[in-house]
Amino acid sequence: MSPLYASSRVASACLLASLFAAGAASAQSTEKSQARPHNVIIFVADGLRRNSVTPETMPAFYKLRSEGVDFQNSHSVFPTFTTANASAIATGHGLGDTGDYSNVIWPGTWLARPDAVTGAGFITPFLENDEILADMNAIFNGNYLGERTLLSVAREHGFHVASVGKLGPTAIQQNDSLAWDPTGFIDSKGAIVIDDATGTDAGLALPIDVQEAMEAAGLPTQAPTRSNGYPEGSKWNNGFSGDAKNPGTLQANFTQQQWMIDVTTKALLPMFTKAPSDPAEKEAPFVILFWSRDPDATQHNQGDSPLALTPGINGPTSALALKNADHCLGELLAWLDRHPAVKANTDVLVTSDHGFATISRREIDATGATTSAPAANLQDDVANPLAHDQEHMLPTGFLALDLGAQLGLHVFDAAKRSTTTASVYEQVPLTDKVHFPSSGSALLGDKVTRLDGQDAKILIATNGGSDLLYFPAGDTALIKDTVAVLASMDYVGGIFVDDKYCADPSVCAGALPMSAVGLVGHSNVPRPAIAVAFKHFYLEPGNLQSGIQLSDNALKEGQGMHGGLARDQTFNNMAAIGPDFRQHFADNAPFGNIDLVPTIAHILGIEMPSAGALKGRVATEALKEGKPAESKSAGEHKTLESTPTTEGLHTVLEYQELNGVKYYDQACLVAKDTHTCK
Repeated sequence: MSPLYASSRVASACLLASLFAAGAASAQSTEKSQARPHNVIIFVADGLRRNSVTPETMPAFYKLRSEGVDFQNSHSVFPTFTTANASAIATGHGLGDTGDYSNVIWPGTWLARPDAVTGAGFITPFLENDEILADMNAIFNGNYLGERTLLSVAREHGFHVASVGKLGPTAIQQNDSLAWDPTGFIDSKGAIVIDDATGTDAGLALPIDVQEAMEAAGLPTQAPTRSNGYPEGSKWNNGFSGDAKNPGTLQANFTQQQWMIDVTTKALLPMFTKAPSDPAEKEAPFVILFWSRDPDATQHNQGDSPLALTPGINGPTSALALKNADHCLGELLAWLDRHPAVKANTDVLVTSDHGFATISRREIDATGATTSAPAANLQDDVANPLAHDQEHMLPTGFLALDLGAQLGLHVFDAAKRSTTTASVYEQVPLTDKVHFPSSGSALLGDKVTRLDGQDAKILIATNGGSDLLYFPAGDTALIKDTVAVLASMDYVGGIFVDDKYCADPSVCAGALPMSAVGLVGHSNVPRPAIAVAFKHFYLEPGNLQSGIQLSDNALKEGQGMHGGLARDQTFNNMAAIGPDFRQHFADNAPFGNIDLVPTIAHILGIEMPSAGALKGRVATEALKEGKPAESKSAGEHKTLESTPTTEGLHTVLEYQELNGVKYYDQACLVAKDTHTCK
C-alpha cells in the first residue's frame, strides 16, 4: 500500500469519524431540543426582607436557599414598589421600558373604562387593580407594559400557565392578555389569573376547567377577602390599617392566602400534571407564579408599634406574616415531595418584589432629630379624628403641601372633584393638617380646569418612600426651581430628573439623571420629570432590619412602608432550587428581579420578544451547566454623584454592574464632603 493511499485511507476514516461524531452530536442536540422542558414555579413573597429569613421563623425559605442557590447579592428595581417590580418580574425589563414607574402614576389622561361615564375614573390610578390594568391596556395599545410577559409567551409555547395571588401584580404577569370585552367585563382570553377579585364582577373569569377542578376539590370559586372573617374595624381583620383610636391589625392574611395555596395545590397542580387521556398526546410542562400578599400586607397595617419606631415592623404581628408566607411556600414544596416525578423536573425560584422599613412621619435620623419642613408645623385640630396624632408629624401629601407653599402654587386634591369652583379638583387650603390631599396625590397650579390634569403646572403621584412629579407643560424653569426646593427639604434622600431637562448637569444641581436608575427607556407611558426618594436611616448602624423610611402616604408612624432607594428595600430575598440549578451554591454576583425572566426563558428554551433595551441577564453562574460570572465585576461597587447645589448638597447613587445590567443599592442626598451613603 502506497503511503499516499494509506494517507487517503486515514483521512477518509477521520472524515467518517468526524461525520459520525457530528451526526451523533446533532442527534443529541435534536433530542435535547425536543426533550420536554422542565416545569417552573415562581414564588413571590411580597415585601420580604432577606434578613427576615431565619430557620426559626421561615424554615421553608431557609432550607430552599441553603440547599439550592442562594442569591446573596439580590436586588429589586427602583422605585421599590410592588407593580414596578411586578413589571420587571413579568417581562425581564426595567421600568424605563415597562412604564410601570410606581404603584401610583399619572397616565397623562383621565383614566376610565372605555364604556364609563366621564365622572368615573382616576387622574392618579393605583395599579394594584385588575380593572385599572385593563383601563391602562385600553389606552396603551392593548398592553401598557409595551413588553411581552414570560407567562403569556410560555402559554403560547404550549405550557400550562397560571398566576395566583395578590391583586394587581398577579394579573400583571399575564398583562398582555387583559382587555375589556364588549359586555363590560375583563376578558383574560383564557389566561388563568386567580387573585382577590376572583369570582366577582371586578375580577377575571375562571376558565371552565379550572372552575370544575376547584369545585371537585371542594374549594369556593370566589376569593375570600382579607378580613379573616372579622368585621371591617376589627384588629383581627388583616385589611384594617387603623384609625384615630386603633393602631392597626394584629393578624396576618391567613384565610385568603390559605384559599390561594389550596387552589394551587389542590386544583391547578393536579390539573396540570394529570396524564393526558390520549396516550399519543404529550404531557405539557407548566409555569406557575404564586404571589404571596404576606408579609407586605401585614407589615403595612400592623398595630404593634403605634406612633413609635420600635418595634416597628419587627413585632409579633409581622412575625405571623413571615410564618404565613413560609407556610404557603411549605405547602407547595410538600406537594412536590409527594409527587417525586414532578419534583425531579421542576425548578422553584423564590423572590420578593422589595424589602421594607418602618415608617417615620417625623424623625429624620437615628438621633431623633425631627423635620423642620413647613408641612410638619401646620396646626392640628385635635377634635378632628382625621388629624394626625402628634406634634410635628408630617401629614399625608406633605410633599404637595410643601411644594405648593414654597413655589406659590395652589394645591388641588387629585382624588376629589370640585363642584363649587372653576377648578375641577377640590382645592386644599394650606392652613392646617386637617386639610390635606386625601390620597396624598395632588395637582399644583393657579387652577386646574381640565379633567386630565394637562393644565396643572405640577402633578404629584404619591406612593410612600418615593413620589413621582410630572410637569405637563415641560416647564424647564419650574423644574429647576422645584429641584432647588426639593434639595432644601430635610426629608429628601435623593433626586432624579428626566435627562431631557438636564442636558447640562448644572441645570439640575443636586439631582442625577433618571437614566442613572433605569427610568429612561422605550415606554409609551408618560415618564415623570422627577422621581424623589425620601430620607432613610437605621436605628442600629449596619442593621438592615432597623431601617426607618420617611413616607408620604396615609399610614402612621410605626407602621411599614417601602419605595425608597435604601439597601434594606432594594435587598430582597432570592433563591432557586431544582434540576437546572446548582446545589448548596452561594451566588455573590449581583442578581435581581430584572434577571428572572431571562434566566427562566433560558431554562425553558423560550426566546422572549423585546421592544426595549433595558433587559436583565441570564444567571449562568447559578446554573448546573453554566459558566461563572465575571469575578472582576461580580462584586464591584460604583458611585455616581450629581453636580452639587450652591449649598454643596448632592445626590449620591451607589450601584453595581454586571454584563451591562445595573443593580441599584442605595442613594442619599448629602453634603459636599460626603461621597457615600451610611
